[in-house]
Amino acid sequence: MIENKDQSRTSLENLGEFGLIAHLTKNFEITQKSTLKGIGDDAAILDFGAQKTLVSTDLLIEGVHFDLSYMPLKHLGYKSVIVNLSDIYAMNAMATQITVSIAVSNRFPLEALEEFYAGVASACKLYGVDLVGGDTTSSTKGMLISITAIGAVQEEHIVYRSGAKANDLLVVSGDIGGAYLGLQVLEREKEVFKVNPQNQPDLEPYSYIVERQLKPEARKDIVTLLEKLEVHPTAMIDISDGLSSEILHLCKESNVGCNLYEDKIPLDPTVIATSEEFKIDSTMIALSGGEDYELLFTIDQKEFPKIKGNPNLTVLGHMTDKNEGAHLISRNGSKIPITAQGWNSF
Repeated sequence: MIENKDQSRTSLENLGEFGLIAHLTKNFEITQKSTLKGIGDDAAILDFGAQKTLVSTDLLIEGVHFDLSYMPLKHLGYKSVIVNLSDIYAMNAMATQITVSIAVSNRFPLEALEEFYAGVASACKLYGVDLVGGDTTSSTKGMLISITAIGAVQEEHIVYRSGAKANDLLVVSGDIGGAYLGLQVLEREKEVFKVNPQNQPDLEPYSYIVERQLKPEARKDIVTLLEKLEVHPTAMIDISDGLSSEILHLCKESNVGCNLYEDKIPLDPTVIATSEEFKIDSTMIALSGGEDYELLFTIDQKEFPKIKGNPNLTVLGHMTDKNEGAHLISRNGSKIPITAQGWNSF
């Protein structure tokens, strides 16, 4: 939990909009050759030459997408960037720039926004992207965040959701389910804290899954790895809404079916143990949890030797003819239709 500490507060109205933008972005450096002009004019200017430009935007609303009672503002700034960069990597592209727009109520002093932008800066530095613009305004409903990510890729390297073929292998990076269970742990500790504010939670046993929720990473490394291995994904998507939803997106856009094997789903030991503690089925968590930001993609079977045994990648199953539909093949061999039960903000 975040402790309430008395600290100096600088009212945002003392700075004004342009003063606030200048203050929050003064330490951001330009690192991309494609950034001709960043913050400071009416528009940013980017030059990608022969490459194709990708743009993706996400909106994050306090009380819907994040809870500041356990989400530190620095972590929130970092995560807000990551969830957008993930969409660019899911196209097999490299993210290059972002814009950040925020609206805050008068309960947020300058120091709170400095924390948020420190998280943004950490993500920019680690992933090599430039902050090139955005907006700030007031809100009557807490904090609202809108981030746009921009990326570039050679046209022949773009991977859509629509390229999977029957018999292609379905592959996922990393492990899944941790972010959702991390959220359950944080929500549980929040309720305990409300009953007894003196109680300090011990989150050490859950450190991996709590970090998966509060400070996820986008899989830029997987895009680089696939290029190094000379693996050519036929379709790709990031896991933001849950494995089942993402599989169904691939099936719909590619006009195929899928067989997903339950015993192949990669689960961290902490996920298995915490699922048992919460008395929730770990497979259901993997299918419906979301916010893992791993990459889910398909490859031609002939490329399997290139990824075989790679610790970063797991073959979950294979695509089928559209008429066969999308199914989970359970551990006992039964076929269960996959339904979309992932995140839905509405």
